Amino acid sequence: MSPESKIQVSADSKMPEGSSESTRPVRASDDPEYAANLKRATLASSIGSALEYYDFALYGLASALIFGELFFPAMGASAALMASFGTYAVGFLARPVGGLFFGALGDRLGRKAVLMITIAIMGGASTLIGVLPTGAQVGIWAPILLVALRLLQGFGAGAEQAGATTLMAEYSPTRRRGFFSALPFVGIMVGTLMASGVFAILGQIDRDLLLDWVWRVPFLASVFLIAVAVFIRLRMQESPTFIKLEKQDQISESPFRELIGSSMPSVLRGIGLRMAENGGSYIFQTLGISYVTTVVGVSKSIGPLAIACGAAIGMLVIPISGALSDRFGRMRVYRFGAALQLVLAVPSWWLLSLGSPVLVVATLAVSYGIGVNVMLGAQCAALPELFGNRHRYIGVAVARETSAILAGGIAPFVGALLLSLLNNSWVPLAIYVLVLSVITFATTFVTPETRGRDLGLAWDAMADPVHGPDAVTTESKDRVDA
Repeated sequence: MSPESKIQVSADSKMPEGSSESTRPVRASDDPEYAANLKRATLASSIGSALEYYDFALYGLASALIFGELFFPAMGASAALMASFGTYAVGFLARPVGGLFFGALGDRLGRKAVLMITIAIMGGASTLIGVLPTGAQVGIWAPILLVALRLLQGFGAGAEQAGATTLMAEYSPTRRRGFFSALPFVGIMVGTLMASGVFAILGQIDRDLLLDWVWRVPFLASVFLIAVAVFIRLRMQESPTFIKLEKQDQISESPFRELIGSSMPSVLRGIGLRMAENGGSYIFQTLGISYVTTVVGVSKSIGPLAIACGAAIGMLVIPISGALSDRFGRMRVYRFGAALQLVLAVPSWWLLSLGSPVLVVATLAVSYGIGVNVMLGAQCAALPELFGNRHRYIGVAVARETSAILAGGIAPFVGALLLSLLNNSWVPLAIYVLVLSVITFATTFVTPETRGRDLGLAWDAMADPVHGPDAVTTESKDRVDA
């Protein structure tokens, strides 16, 4: 029996006066099957997030620190860095394509099936990067093969995070949806922490040995994460919302057409919300490290150490931010995070330019660990709540991955270009972060508050005239505090 058919609870767990024991509402936590499925969904989503961001953070760090020498040895240092960041950006170009393709499948075939496919594609591509020949070995074929695998990696990742976000939002107890939806995104910090820790260690290894074969080890290690993720996801149950759609024969035959026809205002707001969060994340993780290493001249191990510290901070900030969004509303918390990044933009890049290892670690850790992740914690529930149930997966995927190109994928490349053209000045980089922060800050004022929204509704939050942020909806009567 599916969770939604078993769990019949009300927004108030107390038995109404005069009601019988047989009709007494119960909390979601009183149903062991639902609690077990919620734990499986959280774990499965977290492992996927950890693998995705281990892969992407690993590739970003490698792009900043070693891929220029490995795959573009004939170029000068500056040109090789730009070419390396160019291959990094290519992965983001494939993500919207993957988001469209797998997002539509996720709304037609189910969240679980697609998440099994995407984790295999994404992890397999990352593992194969570890066996690539270098530019010194095969010349131009080395970067061509690297780009091909980067495209495959991005194609799989394009719907991975959207699927995890959608699955957890649909599984979570309504009144604590922000907190539970944020828990899998701790996996993002775990993956980032692992990748940063790996490169912090690699920074201590002899450079010739690192460029010879040691750099391959972190990529080859992806295969172990794939095995764990697939095993856990095989035991995961399908989303209750999708099961209900199947039972009622309401699954959309063309989710993309529905999205284009009725949900573009929601998509545009999702993109706006992601600009500061996604852009800030990748700017600090890649461009920030490259800047302090190649321009300022700090040790190559300092940047990864700083991001590792930021990821450790983010492991606490993300669920706290999600929980606060349950209490104060998604947009209020999101707005605070955008304002914080806005305020930190200029001081953070000025502090990085001073070249103090202590200041580099502290600045990157705070800017990434707090500024970016306050927004991410509120975003985990907010994006799925913007969309109706028949096209939610593809809606979240398109919003996430379009913003990933506009704010995340091209950010390191544009930043490296600005550094090259403007004599390595940090000022344009600070302005870049400022602009992204302003876009997101403004978007929070035109996005409806979605806290407590019924995810069983077919229409988007933008078209929802009835259910306000504190309404007791059909879904909130199904699952409450777990």
